[in-house]
Amino acid sequence: MEQDKSLQNDKEMGYLDHFAELRNRLIVTAVIFILFFGLGLYFVNDIRDFFLKDIDITLNLISPEEIIWVILTIALTVAITGTLPFLCLQLWLFVKPGLTRHERRVSAWYIPAVFLLFIAGLTFGYYIFVKLILPFVLSLNDGIFETLFSVENYFRFIFRVTLPFAVFFEIPVIFMFLTSLGLVTPHFLHKTRKYAYFILII
Repeated sequence: MEQDKSLQNDKEMGYLDHFAELRNRLIVTAVIFILFFGLGLYFVNDIRDFFLKDIDITLNLISPEEIIWVILTIALTVAITGTLPFLCLQLWLFVKPGLTRHERRVSAWYIPAVFLLFIAGLTFGYYIFVKLILPFVLSLNDGIFETLFSVENYFRFIFRVTLPFAVFFEIPVIFMFLTSLGLVTPHFLHKTRKYAYFILII
């Protein structure tokens, strides 16, 4: 009886130690997030000018809170992008003791891959927005109506296009990770390929 209680206490202490470690790693990630958020606020003017240099339209400020929304959204995007590899690293370090040597070596490559694909998705999404989506949307007007762009609507449009591309670019890494864990098989992917194409097109 005493041995059972001792074993139960050891398990509870083990769980508490794991939760404490996870909490500490999340705190570190939150600090990194705050630092990158501050960095985004510091360079917000440069980032904003970058988004405006490739367009030939005039943006209008309709309400004062629009500029605040733009600043916070840009800083938040910088914080998410910069924190992503640190979050992946902390999660990997958390599960590392339970992995085999082969699993550690394979899973470590996912950390830079997640970050690079996220950046590639943002870049590709922005290129598609500037070169294809925005000109196409403007061409639908065909000079019938006077075009008026507000600051918030324009930047909201940008982020609604670029951020989904960044998420879509993570799909290969997600499926590679699930395949390495045995949760997804190549046969299953081949079987559901046509449905995946249909969903991506939508």
